[in-house]
Parts: sequence; structure tokens; C-alpha cells
Amino acid sequence: MNTYHSTYTKQRNPQMNQNHVSESPGFAKIGIIIGTAIVILVGLAYCTFYIVRAGEKAILFTFGEIVAIRDEGLHVRIPFVQTVQKISTRTQKAEVPVVAASKNMQTVSGKLSLNFRLDPDRIDSLYKKVGLNYSDKIIFPRMQETFKAMSAQYVAEELLTKREDVRNDIQKRLKNQLAEYYIVVNEGDVQITDFDFSPEYNKAIEEKQVAEQLAQKALYEKTRAQTEGETRIIHAQAEATAIEIQTKAIQSQGGKEYVNLKAIEKWNGALPAYNGGALPFVQIPSNKMQ
Repeated sequence: MNTYHSTYTKQRNPQMNQNHVSESPGFAKIGIIIGTAIVILVGLAYCTFYIVRAGEKAILFTFGEIVAIRDEGLHVRIPFVQTVQKISTRTQKAEVPVVAASKNMQTVSGKLSLNFRLDPDRIDSLYKKVGLNYSDKIIFPRMQETFKAMSAQYVAEELLTKREDVRNDIQKRLKNQLAEYYIVVNEGDVQITDFDFSPEYNKAIEEKQVAEQLAQKALYEKTRAQTEGETRIIHAQAEATAIEIQTKAIQSQGGKEYVNLKAIEKWNGALPAYNGGALPFVQIPSNKMQ
């Protein structure tokens, strides 16, 4: 019964079935159009708006020509006409291995470190003059050249003993050279690490240090011996003087009688043990006992 009714309905309403079929493709086309429009709008918004973050500058180009420098914040550009190049203005670090010859032709090697930043007010000039590859084009070559030039002004030993002067000279020279490219170097931005010389020179330095230590030790021993000798002489002279004074005192006090008196003063009252005969006793003159 139900099967017959469904067949009968389809046969009686063929136009209704055709309208249902024809409406489905229409809705699909509308959905595609709306989705495409959303994608286009999002793409246009992405191409139109851009954000410059803190510590950055943005160069705005119109058909490849620099037209403005943008600070941090939200900005607008014309899609497909204008482009943006962001550049960091934060402090950056460059490190490069260096090898040079000292004034006395000794090979010296090490690592040179440089902290630098780009002048935020001259970003456009830097870009026009150098581009974005400023490290490879400018900074690294200048660091190596400066180290070689400064090392040639000092003998090898001075590169160690006057290391702070060498660092200051390198910093001053780099600061002046990089300023031409709007790269800023401040006080304390240069460091020299891993300073080393050839194995032969290192051995010579070690031998020299050992010789200096032995010489200092020998000088110390000599000074010590002299001091001890002088001390013994002083003590001997003092003892001789004391003996002379005592001798004169004994002679002035009556010689033998003075010695006996001193013995009595030191006597503790105990009689000494004596075998046979009478006990000896010190004879004390009557005039000394009164």
C-alpha cells in the first residue's frame, strides 16, 4: 500500500521533483562564492595591515622605492603596490676568529666579539648603502682588519700585558669605521677571548717565567742569608759588649770578693754534699758583712 502511494505521488508531481533537484546546485554555488569572498577579504586584510614590534623598524617600499620608515605599531600599506621590510634595532652580537702577526712577527690568534646596534634614525641610509647583509659585508671584514692592524703595533708580550690597551684601540677604530655605515658601537662592546700564540712562543714564555721564578728565589735566599748573618753579628757584638761591661764591673767591685758575694746572693740555703773532711765554705770578709 505504501509502495503504491509513493509511486503514485511521484507520477502525479513530476514538476515538484524537478524543482528539488534544481535547487541543490544553486545553494552549493552560493556557498563557494561566499567562501571565496571570505578568503579574498582575509588575504587583502593580511596584505593591507602589518605590525611593527618593539625593537624593530619597518622600511616601506612603493614599487621598490623607499618612501617611509615606520615605528612600532599597526600600519597600513597598499596591497600589491607597497612592500615592507622589517629590521631589528636591538643590540646584536658578532663573533669572528682572528689571526694576526705581532710587531716582533709572532703569530697570535683569538676570537673577537663585538656588540653593536643599528642607528634607528638611519635605517633607510644603511639599507641603501649596504642592504641587509651588513654583517658579512661590513662588520666581519672590519673586525679582522682592525685586529691585524692593532696587533702589528705591539710585540707579542705586550698583547698580554697591555691587553686592555689593545682592546680599547680596537674598539675605537671599529667605532669610527662602522659609524660610516650607521652601525653604533658603545664603550665596552669589544671583547678579545681565547688569546693564544704559537706553541714555540708559548714554550719560550713558560721557560722565561721559570727562569724569573728561579732568579727571584735565588735573590730571596741571598737576602735571607745576608739578613741572618747581620743578625748573628749584631748578637755577637751585643754579647761582647755585655761581657766587657761585666768584666769592668767585677774589677771595680774587688775581683774575687765580688764573685763570692754574687754566689752568696744566689745560694738557696742548701749545703752541698761533700765526702771526707770539713765542708768548704766561702770566706766572707768582715768588712763586707757589716
